[in-house]
Amino acid sequence: MQSAHETPGSAAPVVDALDLESSWEAALRSRIQLYGHRNWIVIADSAYPAQAREGIETIRAAQDSFEVLRRSLSIVQSSSHVKPSLVVDRELEFLSEQDAPGVSAYRRELAKLLGGVETAAHPHEQIIAELDKAASVFRILIIKTGLRIPYSSVFLKLECAYWDAQAEGRLRKTMAAYSRDSPENCAAGKIG
Repeated sequence: MQSAHETPGSAAPVVDALDLESSWEAALRSRIQLYGHRNWIVIADSAYPAQAREGIETIRAAQDSFEVLRRSLSIVQSSSHVKPSLVVDRELEFLSEQDAPGVSAYRRELAKLLGGVETAAHPHEQIIAELDKAASVFRILIIKTGLRIPYSSVFLKLECAYWDAQAEGRLRKTMAAYSRDSPENCAAGKIG
């Protein structure tokens, strides 16, 4: 049985579920059909905050964070319309075992799981600010895990799977050339 409720002082829903094994995955499978480029999915550690921005939905998963990440990547990559652009906290690279026991094993396992997939690293506060800004217009799904290593969240910024920056650049260049040479621009004295 599953119920959604509002966290005190927050418009963002938090889902509590008795069957956490499948509810997060069902939620992700449902959302991915609606999500497109500029939406985000976050696989978060246990201390990740429930953000108050209305566009951010937080759910919990009972599985190990690597299993959640593996299954989330599989769901996103099996869709035909979006692909993930991965971002991690820059701080993760600098954590020591003394301050964050288990971080070395976590970094090794994460590198193995991502298997050479291009991953950007940005300061945590920069990522949070970007999520907050994105959530003012686009939906974000945060899947909280029980992981207790700081700065271990993995951020999946969704991109269009059938369009890329190069194609967008060519389109904009063509549009600019057309606009410059259009009869309306010639008649208005904007060119020539």
